[in-house]
Amino acid sequence: MAKTKGLGRGLDALFADAAPITEEERDTAPLAGSKRKPAAKAANVSADSEDRILYIDINDIRPNSAQPRHVFDEDKLSELASSIKTNGVIQPLLVRESANGYELVAGERRWRASRQAGLKTVPCIIRNFDDKQNAIVAIIENMQREDLNPIEEALGLKSMTEKYGFTQEQVSASLGRSRTYITNSIRLLKLPPEIQQYVSSGQMSAAHGRTIINIPDKAKQKEIADKIIRNDLSVRATERLAEKVKDELRPERKKRKKKVTEEDTARAAEIAAVERELMTLTGTRVHIAGDENKGKIELEYYSLEELNRLIDALRDAFK
Repeated sequence: MAKTKGLGRGLDALFADAAPITEEERDTAPLAGSKRKPAAKAANVSADSEDRILYIDINDIRPNSAQPRHVFDEDKLSELASSIKTNGVIQPLLVRESANGYELVAGERRWRASRQAGLKTVPCIIRNFDDKQNAIVAIIENMQREDLNPIEEALGLKSMTEKYGFTQEQVSASLGRSRTYITNSIRLLKLPPEIQQYVSSGQMSAAHGRTIINIPDKAKQKEIADKIIRNDLSVRATERLAEKVKDELRPERKKRKKKVTEEDTARAAEIAAVERELMTLTGTRVHIAGDENKGKIELEYYSLEELNRLIDALRDAFK
């Protein structure tokens, strides 16, 4: 099975690479809790092997209660169902025993497509996972296959940290993603539900969503989100628009800026008057820079003779 860059072995440690299982090789797994035992061999592995592949009645399997993925593309499911009709299920589903049968751990898309294809049984590997392991494997599988949209991924990562007590370092190590990536992903959940839906549906990117998170006004966030979609704004253009809106939402800061500008204008007028007075006295241009505590006075000269004249004038002035 192909590996996804950055995620290490991941599910390779859970699944054995396997070709489609033939009718002669397959076995049927007993319903959980049943005393009926499978035959000694299935898919050329021993009965006590944890990687034993068993065919399970598709109606005895229910979806994963911790499945982070909520959106399944119907067109792609139909394509997969068509492939399964022709080629069978290439990769077994991963399940765990539950009170009334089996619960999917990984492979819900294949399970749904198999139902569409009319399969009665599907190849499975049974693992003894607890609730935490079940949820984590479901998240890892979807992320490794890049099946989650940004909001589903954020919810999965948040579940790992809040529900199952993982630190961000542990999440990073488990998924092969940086802590910055994880933090930025979870931040998307601060967006209003309507904007989260825009990101989920692909109408705007996760980068667009992160750009407008810090705008304090939810109505303004929605306004910008609609502009992104309507005008097909780039992330850079969205950043500029978001900064402009944030400045508009700081009335106190604007008032302070206006007051400072008025004071600076009055002070600049006073300095200009003094500069003109000194220019009259020295016969050259004068610049004053600084504030009440520190600054400098600059006298311009354009020749050696003019420099000597100014030096002599200053000496005479301070005698």
